[in-house]
Amino acid sequence: METAPTLEDRLRACQRSAIHLEMRDWYMPSDPRFAAWRAGDRTVGTADAWLRLVADVAGSGVRLRRARVVSEPVSEYISFEHHLTTSNVKAGEDVRWLPRRQASDLALPGNDFWLLDGELAVFHYFDGDGEPAPDGDEEAVEDPAVVKLCAAAFESVWQRAVPHADYQPPTL
Repeated sequence: METAPTLEDRLRACQRSAIHLEMRDWYMPSDPRFAAWRAGDRTVGTADAWLRLVADVAGSGVRLRRARVVSEPVSEYISFEHHLTTSNVKAGEDVRWLPRRQASDLALPGNDFWLLDGELAVFHYFDGDGEPAPDGDEEAVEDPAVVKLCAAAFESVWQRAVPHADYQPPTL
């Protein structure tokens, strides 16, 4: 039985673009990097495997963009992500932030996704606490209508969102 490609496999196979829309306020609170950041370690995530992957993919000519729709004041986890994002940007990923109140009139899918080369949507599923869903945490979809919805949703967020360098998240 052949195993499904990983996100890393899919990103490395990209030729033109990889866009990612995130819309949750909490992800994987069990992540050891988050625990270390909570404990005061601000070096977390500055030289990890994800950043090497981003640098490799961006270096191959793929345009990587990520948009985050966030509640304000931001959750502790979003503060952690904001801290990490400077390293993502340095590695070659363009990241923007959109306060949730500015997204009320946008049609957005119900789940976070990657859209790869404008042809494949990969949805990510989480449980209520932000951990990967126990019954399967991702689904790849090539349906042109779904891909079109994801592309339009991402671009609508992207147009309104604030570049990372200009976004200072209000905290509790």
